[in-house]
Amino acid sequence: QVQLVESGGGLVQAGGSLRLSCAASGRTFSSRYMGWFRQAPGKEREFVSAINWSLGNTYYADSVKGRFTISRDNAKNTVYLQMNSLKPEDTAVYYCAVRRIIGALMNQDTYEYWGQGTQVTVSS
Repeated sequence: QVQLVESGGGLVQAGGSLRLSCAASGRTFSSRYMGWFRQAPGKEREFVSAINWSLGNTYYADSVKGRFTISRDNAKNTVYLQMNSLKPEDTAVYYCAVRRIIGALMNQDTYEYWGQGTQVTVSS
């Protein structure tokens, strides 16, 4: 049984930082991509970032490039999302997910396993 558990969300002022964690259990994903998505109230879920477990290749949405950094600790089976210079528009529920073997990185339909989400609220 694959389980993804996000943590690290919370309330922060604009300009502040948070680090999200996503701990995976149940199996390893050595060749897969792990992605972060977010969903703001009344909006569709959108791609934020992704990383390949083995190669470490990283990808970012334009809206977070230069502010967010994705990383992974293979020994801990955990992926992180360091979020700096947060803006009120970053407020959302953040989800981690594991992509199927192939598929577009930014398309949520290509992701097979999902966490329960963690709330990030940025006040102005």
